[in-house]
This record gives sequence, structure tokens and C-alpha cells, in this order.
Amino acid sequence: MLKVGLTGGIGAGKSEVSRLLVECGAVLIDADRIAREVVAPDTPGLAAVVEAFGEDVLAEDGSLDRPKLGSIVFADPDKLAVLNSIVHPLVGARSRELEAAAAEDAVVVHDVPLLTENGLAPLYDLVVVVDARPETQLDRLVRLRGMTEEDARARMAAQATREQRLKIADIVIDNDVPLEELQRRVKDVWADLVRRAQTSQEPPQE
Repeated sequence: MLKVGLTGGIGAGKSEVSRLLVECGAVLIDADRIAREVVAPDTPGLAAVVEAFGEDVLAEDGSLDRPKLGSIVFADPDKLAVLNSIVHPLVGARSRELEAAAAEDAVVVHDVPLLTENGLAPLYDLVVVVDARPETQLDRLVRLRGMTEEDARARMAAQATREQRLKIADIVIDNDVPLEELQRRVKDVWADLVRRAQTSQEPPQE
């Protein structure tokens, strides 16, 4: 098994890269998706979030009002740290369960937005960083996700810097390119990952 950490700044296009890797054959463990699961209604995770932030972060149907919670924590590093201290251990436990269920020869890609911020690089055999210029990230967040420029900048500022992400990268995927070029680049990276996975399965030479 080859354990790959995939990360990138918000708006860099990491989700598109993870989708392409799945098409190639990767086993994807999506930390964001798991983070939503562990705070679903009637979970201990949601109860802990409500205890920390109050019932105002609940929607009318009893689910977590993610935009409301996001507006609270992304403007306050201390509150963001509290949220992370609740969610991250739950996400980590579920991720380990999913990884243990994968085949021995699988390429397991952990899609982890805050990999850099939380010092998680040592958990993986290698780290792939999806990179884009900050102005590209900002444009995507405003134009494609409908964020205000102020909210987008706050989300970006709450994450690691571009330089910090690149420092931990074993492989960098440039996503300041057209989709067709990104697809070619991801296929090249996939071929490299498969080679590495096969090498890791070979018995040591005597």
C-alpha cells in the first residue's frame, strides 16, 4: 500500500485532482467528507460542536449550519482551534478505519485540506500538493463558489501559506493550467504513484 497525502489551498483545485486520481484507480479517503459525517445529526461530534459554540450553529432541521459556523471560526484562530480539536480526532479515527479496509497493493490518497497546518506530512509515504497562485484561488472562490472577496481572503488567510505547503511537497501539481493540461499532469503523477506502490511491495534484495 502506498499512502499519499493530497493537499492544497482553498480554491487551488484539489477536489478536481482527487476526482481525476479516483478515475485512474486511487482509493480516496476524503477528510472533508468524513468531517461532515462525524458532525451529522445525532452524532457525538455534533453534540460536542453545539456544546462549544451554542445552538445558534444548528439549522432548523437540527443539522449543522456550516456557513454559520464557518463565519464564526474562520475569523477567529482560537475558535478555529477549538473546532479542530473536536473534529480532527474523529476524522483521524475514521480515516484509519477506511485505510485498513483497502487492498494491500492500493494507492490510498488521503485528501486532507489542513495537512500542512496540522503537521501531518509524516503520516504519509509522500505528499502531493495542488498549487495555484493566490490570485487564482481568490478568483475561483468569488466567481465559482459565490464567496465575497472578504470571506474568501479570510478563508485563505486561515490556512498555511503557499510557501509552507510547497516546502512539504514531494510532488507538486500546477493547477494554473487548462483542464486538459491538468488531466495530463495527473495521469503522469498517477503512473509515478503506481510505480512507487509496486516498488514498495517488492521483497528486499538479499
